[in-house]
Formats: sequence, C-alpha cells, structure tokens
Amino acid sequence: MASSPAPPLRGVVPIAPTPFRDNGDLDLDSQRRVLDCMIDQGVDGICILANYSEQFLLSDEERNILLQLCLEHVRGRVPVLVTCSHFSTRIAVERARRAAAAGAAMVMLMPPYHGALLRADETGVFEHFARVAEAAPLPIMLQDAPLSGVTLSVAFLARLARELPQVAYFKIEVPGTAAKLRALIAAAGAAIAGPFDGEEAITLLADLEAGATGTMPSALLPDLIAPVLEHFRAGRRAEATQAYARILPLINYENRQCGLRATKAVMVAGGVIASEAVRHPLEPLQAEARAGLMQLAKALDPVAMRWGK
Repeated sequence: MASSPAPPLRGVVPIAPTPFRDNGDLDLDSQRRVLDCMIDQGVDGICILANYSEQFLLSDEERNILLQLCLEHVRGRVPVLVTCSHFSTRIAVERARRAAAAGAAMVMLMPPYHGALLRADETGVFEHFARVAEAAPLPIMLQDAPLSGVTLSVAFLARLARELPQVAYFKIEVPGTAAKLRALIAAAGAAIAGPFDGEEAITLLADLEAGATGTMPSALLPDLIAPVLEHFRAGRRAEATQAYARILPLINYENRQCGLRATKAVMVAGGVIASEAVRHPLEPLQAEARAGLMQLAKALDPVAMRWGK
C-alpha cells in the first residue's frame, strides 16, 4: 500500500544560528546544542544555512560540514529546511541535490540576485526554480524578501505555484506582507501548501489573519511565539492578541536593534552556545543594545535564556 503524503508543514520553523568560536571558527559542539535547544521547545521544523545563519559568511566547505552535522544530529526529530540560495543556477542546483541526499525535508531559495544590480528577469527566475525542482525531489519554499532586490508580483508567484508543484511554500517578508499573502492565497488557492511569514514574526498577527499557516522567526523565542499560533488556530483571537502583545517589544527590539546577533547573545546568557561572535564585517552587538535586549528577554524568560543552565 502506498504511504499517505506528509501533511503540509506549518507552525513555528525558526532559523538556526551558526555559532562561532571567539576566533571565528565554527563551533560544532555549540551547533549541536542549538539544535537540541530548538527541538526541546517543540518547534515544528528548523531551517539551516539561512541569512540569519550567516550563510553569506560561510565557505562552501563549511556549508557542507554544517549540512551533514545538522541533518545527522537532528535525525528526523523535526523536518529540516536547507537554504540553497545562490545567483548561479548551477550552484543552487548542486546545493539542493546535496540537501536532498543528506535528508532535508525542504529547500528554501531566494530568487537569483548578486549585489545591487545583477538580477534575473521573470523568465530567468522561473527557470532557476524549475531546474532546482527537477534536480531535487523536495518541496521548495520561495523566500520573498527585500534583501534580494527582486520584485516578485503576486501573479508571478501564483504562476510558479501552479506550474511548478514543488514550489508550494512561500516565505513572504516584504512591506505589506499580510496584503501580499492574502492576494497570493486568493490567486493560487490549493497550489499554496504553506504560506509563511518571516522577519522575526514582527507582523505575525496580521499575517495569520491574512491566511499564513506558519512563521519563520529567529531562534530567540519560538517557545513564546507558538502560543500565538495555537490560540489563533483555536479561534481564541483575544488570547492570541494578548500572547503576541506580550512578546512584541522583544521581537521589535531584535528586529530593529540587534538583528541576528540577538539570538546569539541570549543563547550565550542561557548556556546554549559558548560565544556570541559574528564574522566580520558584521560587528559585535553594542553593550547598550545588549543591555536593552537582556532586560526585555529576562522579563519574558524564553527557553533559550535558560536551557543550558
């Protein structure tokens, strides 16, 4: 008898940070602890090698080391999404093949871009995703974010979903995310298996109301984001609003003041990782920003703040 297809991925699927030692080398022991800390919080999946994983500061060899380590350590406890973005279609294809061979549940891709001016047109973007889909038999999440500088219309995204069935997941994190999610779901219907938001869940409540079924925040506080989704799904709108209002100041501080450094700072305080180092040219978190972050985090007591103690 043929097995039933897996249910669509939904819920809280945070980005795993990449821990470094103080000298900038990969800290593989801390990486394993990051994964265990996230899984212990009941996350619905984990995304690795994403922008909040500092993927743009990793060598190809380091990517391959982290890919194998993460998939082997997670051992199927939760689905693992692997970001395979690259301007080169050939390299994106090879990354997707490696991810599939390692046991990834899904790959995530931004549209091809390089620097401020190199962009593919819609034909190039479509072919880019089509070739990745052909090479790796996995669901694909398209990441629609301002970082790429590529404008992706709702009509084009709907076409991708209809004509490339593997492209069934969309992480939308642009100005007006809720409006774009609502329009995309209306345009593509059942072809959209997973409408997600991102950007640290800073617009989560509006995005859930627009039809989002999942969110891809950082690994800072997934345990405190999950109740927002649970209340919303159960129709408890007031409770969802209350749970979200409680955590929004910390999410806002992360998004506007700290970026990817927030998770590392909190995970160091919580004994999850050994160092909050980021790789140059990124700069360490300023002392004043860290103090503000810690004040907000301590008041909420997320799991990452105490997991390793």
